[in-house]
Amino acid sequence: MPRIEVADARVPFHQRFLGGLGYPLRGAGLVSCLALAALQCLASLLPSYLGFFASLALWAATWRYGASCLLHTANGYANPPDAALEDDPNAGNGMMAIHLFAMALCVLSAVFYPPALWPLMVLFALMLPAIDMSLAFDGNLELALSPVTWWQVIHRFGAAYAIPVLLNLATGGMIVLASVATAQLPPLLAQPLFGFAYTYLIVLNLHLMGVMIHQRHEQFGLQPEAEALARAGGQGDDDRLLARVHMVASADRRAAIALLVDRMQRRSSPASLHQAYRELLRAEGLREGLLEHGQIWIAALMAEGEPRRALGLAQECLELDAGFVPDDPGNTDALAGQAARTGMARLALKLCRGYLASWPRSPEAPRIGLLAARLLGEELGQRAEAGVLLGKLAAAWPEHPLRAEIEAQARRLRQQPGAA
Repeated sequence: MPRIEVADARVPFHQRFLGGLGYPLRGAGLVSCLALAALQCLASLLPSYLGFFASLALWAATWRYGASCLLHTANGYANPPDAALEDDPNAGNGMMAIHLFAMALCVLSAVFYPPALWPLMVLFALMLPAIDMSLAFDGNLELALSPVTWWQVIHRFGAAYAIPVLLNLATGGMIVLASVATAQLPPLLAQPLFGFAYTYLIVLNLHLMGVMIHQRHEQFGLQPEAEALARAGGQGDDDRLLARVHMVASADRRAAIALLVDRMQRRSSPASLHQAYRELLRAEGLREGLLEHGQIWIAALMAEGEPRRALGLAQECLELDAGFVPDDPGNTDALAGQAARTGMARLALKLCRGYLASWPRSPEAPRIGLLAARLLGEELGQRAEAGVLLGKLAAAWPEHPLRAEIEAQARRLRQQPGAA
């Protein structure tokens, strides 16, 4: 089971607020904001009647994802949910309908009867948080529109209910400001920026409402799902084990290592246990153990989609043993490419050479060799070595589809100023 990042309900709201500013920009939250912004841009290119219905569908998708974030946060999850499609669509559709209705009434009031505008805005600011939270949990529009439900929600929050009210007002105001600001830009730039801005603000607003519910989950009769799943996956046990390891290590590091080995052999482990294990191995001078663990953890990190951390670990292992290479050719290939893209030319070259030494007859060897030659010739200024490598590739793979590219790169190398 992947590790679940659990939020701590005891953290004060002002700290959760500051951390929450980056919530829509993490993981699936950022993907959703970007995707909805791109779709909003495409919708603006459609004929007016189609664009209108496409925009309504996108608003529904935005509110549905926001409702999913509210529920996810209220259940103690620290990161945004992967998708809102698994949740009850009534919540998002209901939120969209209520908020569009509120906006329409305010616009009509401003045009036809301005004195009613401020009373309407105050009324909506007071009741919309209660409606949103009720819809997120029940998906029942009739129940959410009941003044009894509003009173129950307000009563549970007490004076703190002023926070979601202010959040709603701030979100509405910032969406208006975003629309005014983007109106000064070219349409092809304004549409995606505005779409991203309002999606970000809606997700942030509903996430912060979820934070408030999470902090008061006992009043709402909730048992945060994230905590239960974390306990079922042994995460609480891992924290206790780590504390025990630190205590044991002060007297007997080998015994502490044995505790971690026993745990890591049974199921996937969090980074904190891997780091503690490596620190103990390093303190005991167990170089071979560090290299062996590096192989295991690099494979796990690549399987979990964490190439940056895996690349750092590979670099650490190469400092211990210049001949180190990850034992999976696919991982070595991916890490070499990652290093080259991030400007770590020497590390990329070491991984390329390790690949060529370990799997010289792999069909991917010419491509890896080309990357190594480019790094040598263009990044590190070692043109003679690059030329030798290209010559070896051409001789070893005379019929390979990349043969023409190998020869072209060799010609470019010879034509460079200063080439022999």
